[in-house]
Amino acid sequence: MRRKARPPVSRAERLPSAHGAMSRMAYARLKSANIALDPLMREAGLTRQQLDDPTAIITVRDQIKFLNVAAAALHDDLLGFHLSDMPDLRAIGLLYYLLASSETLLDGLQRVARYSTIVNEGIVQTCAHGSELSMSFRYHGVGRHLDRHQIECWTAGLVRACRELTGLRLVPSRVRLSHHRGEAQGAELSDFFGQAIEFGAPVDDLAFPSRFAEARIRSADPYLNKLLLTYCEDALSHRKRAGTFRASVENAIAPLLPHGKASVETVARQLALSPRTLARRLSEEGTSFSDVLEGLRNDLATRYLADKEFGISQIAWLLGYEETSAFSRAFKRWTGKAPRDMRAPRKSVKKAARRAASSAPP
Repeated sequence: MRRKARPPVSRAERLPSAHGAMSRMAYARLKSANIALDPLMREAGLTRQQLDDPTAIITVRDQIKFLNVAAAALHDDLLGFHLSDMPDLRAIGLLYYLLASSETLLDGLQRVARYSTIVNEGIVQTCAHGSELSMSFRYHGVGRHLDRHQIECWTAGLVRACRELTGLRLVPSRVRLSHHRGEAQGAELSDFFGQAIEFGAPVDDLAFPSRFAEARIRSADPYLNKLLLTYCEDALSHRKRAGTFRASVENAIAPLLPHGKASVETVARQLALSPRTLARRLSEEGTSFSDVLEGLRNDLATRYLADKEFGISQIAWLLGYEETSAFSRAFKRWTGKAPRDMRAPRKSVKKAARRAASSAPP
């Protein structure tokens, strides 16, 4: 039987992925810490070949999973932020060179926003210039609630790159992230950004004072920039947008949970759909609004319980429950355990992880 010929690979498909770079940096840290890698890779659905090959494709969803399991194994709940402090920012890849070769900060950020989906199909970036210079980040085709490390790595890395390339101590006038963090963890990020960060925000964005829009890039190279723009336009024309409708619904639900307003009517309105159309499109993917809501709450509950700064009653509020008892009943239905019981074994789990790390080959 003749093997079916593979279609030609476009330039866009050959591009090393920026989000893959984050996974590989976390992979390097795990190896340096002598942590057993195979169980973590299996959990994230990745292989050594993907992580060792800088041109191998790593999807956004797989990267988010890998960063989460790597952070747990390294006992570093700010892993993404710490990864942004890389010795050479050129490791970011294509988007760094677009920014570094531009004339002004505004030019560079506009180009980063336009071409970001070439290297990370899961986050759509928008640059706006008016009373301030802002960058916003919207998740596409992947649930925003699954991520903390990728978005923190990218926002901090972007600020580091802007500071390095302009030679200015740029202090954002606003930083907003839609996931939740405890006060102690948020303090380290606040120290870096120079401003108090708003967690649990309705959007993900950061902004600089408008005057920095015309800040000169010290490494500007118009010839390189023109070459990269031609390349990126070609790559963008071959890019296919993918994703599930379920992810769009999850991303609409998540910021509504703490306010108890995550109803099908409210979510449908946000997505400019009727409740009936929303239900039909979810049904086409084999799910329902109630299943999506339950699954989202389950995922977030597991994450919040891993953070000792969040009390059980606070977690219940974050998930949209009026009473702690209602959350406890739901959690027991999902897992067979009470929320408090999920926290007790964590010490023994950490000890087991340390024993595995000490016995793993270098």
